[in-house]
Amino acid sequence: MNGPKIYFTIPIFGGIPITQTAVSSFVVMLFLCTAGILLGRNLKKRPGRMQVLTEKLIGMLYNLVESTMGKHNSYWTPYIGALFLSSIFGSLIGMTGVLRSTTSDLSTTLTWALMTSFICWACTIKNAGLLKFLKGYINPMNIISDIAQPVSMAFRHFGNIMGGGVLMSLLYSALASVSVIVIGLIKSNGIVCAAAVILIGAGLIIWGLKKKKAVRAFLGGIFALLGVVSILESLGVFSGVPVLTLGVPGVLSLYFDIFSGLVQALVFSLLTMVYVGNACPPPEEV
Repeated sequence: MNGPKIYFTIPIFGGIPITQTAVSSFVVMLFLCTAGILLGRNLKKRPGRMQVLTEKLIGMLYNLVESTMGKHNSYWTPYIGALFLSSIFGSLIGMTGVLRSTTSDLSTTLTWALMTSFICWACTIKNAGLLKFLKGYINPMNIISDIAQPVSMAFRHFGNIMGGGVLMSLLYSALASVSVIVIGLIKSNGIVCAAAVILIGAGLIIWGLKKKKAVRAFLGGIFALLGVVSILESLGVFSGVPVLTLGVPGVLSLYFDIFSGLVQALVFSLLTMVYVGNACPPPEEV
């Protein structure tokens, strides 16, 4: 995988490059703003299903922020919610195959991490005063801690999303090569061999369905598909189709693209809540 491509450059201030990440970020922002407007308008005293679901999710978010940061910090909920949703959809947008995941660019996660650090510093100065804030740096460990905090947050999120993307790219390439090799072997042994592969696949599907074993049924589907494609290629209907890349990567994509993106968004948001919450203690503890 390469870094984000530059689509064009705006010729002001020495040139402002518009990259894939910038376009993806704008699309995510536009989507979230549109969703917020649509879900927030025409609110009724007797809410419909969508309004009930929206209010429930917002209530859960407020409860999470208040339980983590304290009730006195509930005003941070919109920021945490925006950060959480931007992270989720920024990771998922890469599944479109057209746009690049915003979180697979270190500049995105580092910007979010630095925002958290600046908020913590500003809150500490506001609550404890500038002098007390500067006194904390007498201990060199506090300097290292303040540097390590945004770096660790940024690289953790970026590394997991980028690593998952690299693994999926390698998987697609490997499966495409395996698909060509296997179909070539089946074709070289004639239509009888292809028919036998189809029968094996059908048997695995039936066996898997009867025993309620999804893996067996899934493998049976792969065998049957390989046999059918081999026959079609032998008849000259089409050729060179990497059939194994059509469904097999989708299973792993559930983890690398969806589950991992959700987990990293939650972890990043929780770390932000913990750090900002520590910088904004209850009034009586200031």
